[in-house]
Amino acid sequence: METRRFEAPSGASLSFTELGCGTAPLGNLYAAVPEKQAQDTLDAAWKAGIRYFDTAPLYGLGLAETRLNHFLRGKPRDSYVLSTKVGRLLKVSPPSERTGIGKFFDTPSRREVYDYGYDGVMRSLEDSLERLGVDRVDIIFAHDLDFSNHITKEAVDARFEELMEGGYRAMVKLRDEGVVKAIGAGVNEWEICQRLAEAGDFDVFLLAGRYTLLEQESLKSFLPLCERRGIGIVLGGAYNSGILASGPKEGAFYNYEPAPQHILDRVARIEALCERHSVKLVQAALRFPLVHPAIVSVIPGATSPGQVALNMETLSVTIPPALWRDLKEAGLMRPEAPVPA
Repeated sequence: METRRFEAPSGASLSFTELGCGTAPLGNLYAAVPEKQAQDTLDAAWKAGIRYFDTAPLYGLGLAETRLNHFLRGKPRDSYVLSTKVGRLLKVSPPSERTGIGKFFDTPSRREVYDYGYDGVMRSLEDSLERLGVDRVDIIFAHDLDFSNHITKEAVDARFEELMEGGYRAMVKLRDEGVVKAIGAGVNEWEICQRLAEAGDFDVFLLAGRYTLLEQESLKSFLPLCERRGIGIVLGGAYNSGILASGPKEGAFYNYEPAPQHILDRVARIEALCERHSVKLVQAALRFPLVHPAIVSVIPGATSPGQVALNMETLSVTIPPALWRDLKEAGLMRPEAPVPA
């Protein structure tokens, strides 16, 4: 598997495998995953050559991090890249009051408490290190500082100010002291990434969707800014929550909700062009974002060894250059989007 060497603006050097492992599904997102199956999945990822693992306190309310603890034990710490997130603390709660009922299954009874302040970031990382069983992580991302989670402009602005006046100082201190190598944010909207990049000294962002075969609006200003500044992008959600993997079938998901008709129609047009070139939609969707020079890794999730193998197979397919040309000519891809030679 290709490894991408990334020199962060702060001077740190990180080696990302172009395919990483996102662990939200192993936190029992949408369905419970038995412990053995979770460990078998992580083992399969390692055997496939994957060496970048991303997690967060939110994923299974600590479950994903504790599963990584078991998996990573005994592996040389410098043999992989590990990222987690800050901005939420987990508090013990009655089962009926836990976060994520109907979204996360069979998890500890915990509720999330947003805290982007200085002490909150320090406490969050300390708790994550305990759950992970490691003495350091490579990257910390300020998590979910976006409209998807905070709903209103006023709430987002307040959280943004809280981070920049408090948590950001903690993140920089942790980076300066070598506890972490790089800092950034993990969010669902490129606009907040750009706002953060313009306000602080960030190294890498984890962007869920927003630069995919379906959407390339971030090419307007954010991705060019990243290129100029040397900021890396880890891309989550390459399938836009599912529709670029499943195709435009009834019930397909887009942005974690059933896809609206105009999205179904656009994906159907993209899929038809893919079929014309004997390419599966999912194959084009996984390869496309990795061509952009700012993208350092793509992190599809997996809940079984078979899904890991499928991700590897999907990425290995060579896409005919004519497909990208036809997508652009049909107005289904922005003309300035980088494509493979």
